[in-house]
Amino acid sequence: MKITGAQAMIKCLEEQGVEVIFGFPGGVVIDIFDELLRHENLTHVLVRHEQAAVHAADAYARVKGTVGVALVTSGPGATNTVTGIASAYLDSIPIVVFTGQVPTALIGNDAFQEVDIVGITRPCTKHNYLVKNPADLVPTIREAFYIARSGRPGPVLIDLPKDISVAKIKYPPLKPVQMRTYKPTYEPHPGQIEKACKAILKAQRPVIYAGGGVISADANKELTELATKLSIPVTMTLMGLGGFPGTHKLSMGMLGMHGTYCSNMAMRESDVIVAVGARFDDRITGRLDAFAPHAKIIHIDIDPTSISKNVPVDIPIVADCKHALTGMNTWFDRNSDFNKVSQGKKTEPWRKQIKEWEKKHPLTYKKEKGIIKPQFVVQKLYELTKGEAIITTEVGQNQMWAAQFYKFNNPRAFMTSGGLGVMGYGFPAAIGAQMAAPDRTVIDIAGDGSIQMNIQELATARQQKCPVKIAILNNGYLGMVRQWQELFYEKRYSGTNIEVAPNFVALAEAYGAVGLRATKPSEVEPVIKKALATDNTVIMDFVIAREEGVFPMVPAGKATTEMLLA
Repeated sequence: MKITGAQAMIKCLEEQGVEVIFGFPGGVVIDIFDELLRHENLTHVLVRHEQAAVHAADAYARVKGTVGVALVTSGPGATNTVTGIASAYLDSIPIVVFTGQVPTALIGNDAFQEVDIVGITRPCTKHNYLVKNPADLVPTIREAFYIARSGRPGPVLIDLPKDISVAKIKYPPLKPVQMRTYKPTYEPHPGQIEKACKAILKAQRPVIYAGGGVISADANKELTELATKLSIPVTMTLMGLGGFPGTHKLSMGMLGMHGTYCSNMAMRESDVIVAVGARFDDRITGRLDAFAPHAKIIHIDIDPTSISKNVPVDIPIVADCKHALTGMNTWFDRNSDFNKVSQGKKTEPWRKQIKEWEKKHPLTYKKEKGIIKPQFVVQKLYELTKGEAIITTEVGQNQMWAAQFYKFNNPRAFMTSGGLGVMGYGFPAAIGAQMAAPDRTVIDIAGDGSIQMNIQELATARQQKCPVKIAILNNGYLGMVRQWQELFYEKRYSGTNIEVAPNFVALAEAYGAVGLRATKPSEVEPVIKKALATDNTVIMDFVIAREEGVFPMVPAGKATTEMLLA
């Protein structure tokens, strides 16, 4: 029995376990949307901009630990997804994006809403496809999901010409995906595991540097076991927050450009760094010739191209983080040379030194009478949610304050655009996160500039009855750029002063949401409590100190130990 391409596509999505699709319709995908009506177990979330569909699918994938799905039309619908795809690519998030395309006979003829989206997205997808033969549709979808979720995860795009969705095909039986040229390495080499473990045993000043790969691999328990077994301090990248408990006594918090003083100093003085699922990007290393000058580096990553890409590595381990950490834990458990007590005593002076650095320069801020400090808002959000909310952020100061002052004890609770740094990510991501975890509290910590990038998604949140909360840290500036202008451009605030801004309370109400505002510190807690008790989408507009900065801060071109502390 033959079915249409649209029917085959939806059947294949169900086969892959897809439950939610984020999208926006158009002429060339109308048959697919028509078929969606017949499948009650597939929820379609109508966004108001295609970029938001991809960000929502991105966050949905992170929270659920699955593959997110977006469906849009051709031309501008397809090109509007590019920012979201590029963000997912740099953050290694598994999503599959379906774009409509003009009929195959018209491709290359400059037809209405035709664009070469395969060519456009080739640099920012893990792989992409243009389906030209109806018989290839289902095998292509199966392969796309396999590629997106396996190895180092990432976005895959499938471009679907109109005639493919209406053509009649025979649905092929399910078979394991076999790709001759793509076979990720999951298991670590035993010899490399042994080398790494022996190097750790010799270390006097070890550090674990954990990235987003720990979360992608669901390796947080194995990481915590290794750190506690060996009493090794742990620092995390922005994408790695939650991969190790933020309130654990061995946690040093985030490292890098806006990382903690103790973590950056520890990286400089360390003699062995165990990098797990991290890629040594420029925000972490600072000036490369000054990065970790005394350390032997062990690097665990499933992507072999990431190893020694930016920083030379002494002991590479190409493997899935969970498998590699399991192998290391097993090695220490079986090795007679390892003694937990003696190892802890050996590195005790090192941990004391780190605590001294932490005490000398803790994450803090100066309070001002009658003025709301953004750090205080984030601390109150943490306190009143007991650290159990899912937090999404936009990009800029709001992002860094969230990373610094909200402590994440569990993975898949912090959603942010780390690699690309997309303003406008947080709100649609919050919607995606809420769809993935309807019983969780989801809060988007935003700036008054970045929230306006995708503010139209208030309609999406209301239509889906998503009770997400938006905490706007409103300083009337594009804050992070303004901070750089203050520090390095003699306060020439070019293009960063938001002279005209909406009344966010009235804007929320216009969409049928709830708007709340706080203008002084005493109003912060009541506003948050009211928002958390409200079963609706809520905007909390916190009017904060206009020229507050994010510190510590490592200026461009400086070593990570050359921090501006205030």
